[in-house]
Formats: sequence, C-alpha cells, structure tokens
Amino acid sequence: MSSLISILVNTNIVCCSNDKVVEAEWKYIDVNEHWQQMKNIMMDTAHVTCGLSKSPCRHKETWWWNEEVAEAVGERKKKYGKWKERKIDRGMGGVQEE
Repeated sequence: MSSLISILVNTNIVCCSNDKVVEAEWKYIDVNEHWQQMKNIMMDTAHVTCGLSKSPCRHKETWWWNEEVAEAVGERKKKYGKWKERKIDRGMGGVQEE
C-alpha cells in the first residue's frame, strides 16, 4: 500500500511541477533568478503535495525523564566509557570478562 501511495505522490509532484514550469516566464533572466524560480516551483509543489510538518522540536516533552532515568543513563555512560577504554587498551582484541 505504501508503494502505491509513494507512486501517486511522485506522479502528483511531477505533474504539478511540470505545469508550473510550463507556465513560468523564462525569458531574459540570469542564472540566479532562474535557480530561485525553480526552487520556488519545487518548494510550492512539495508544499501542495506533502503539506507542512509542525516544527520546532518534536521531542520537547520530557515527562518520562526523572532522577531514576538520569541515574541509569549516567551509570550506563560510565560503564560504556570503561568498556571503551578496556577495548582500546587491549588493542581492539576480543573482550574478556573480568
């Protein structure tokens, strides 16, 4: 199903952008103006076809982050650092249990 949706979106983008390119005035413009006009056509087509997402940050809510989680993450980072040092000290050889 998702491949069908992808094909339909791609077809819509091509059709819309082709129509806008044909309608555009291309006479007597320099390279920068041409590039800006093409960029605007592509951005407008993408906006019409795909819409806009709501920005800024998607992960602003941190209700799950508490002291217990912070301690667990800190402990894991310490253990990873020690593991990394041991691995480097052993010349990237196999990891042996202590």
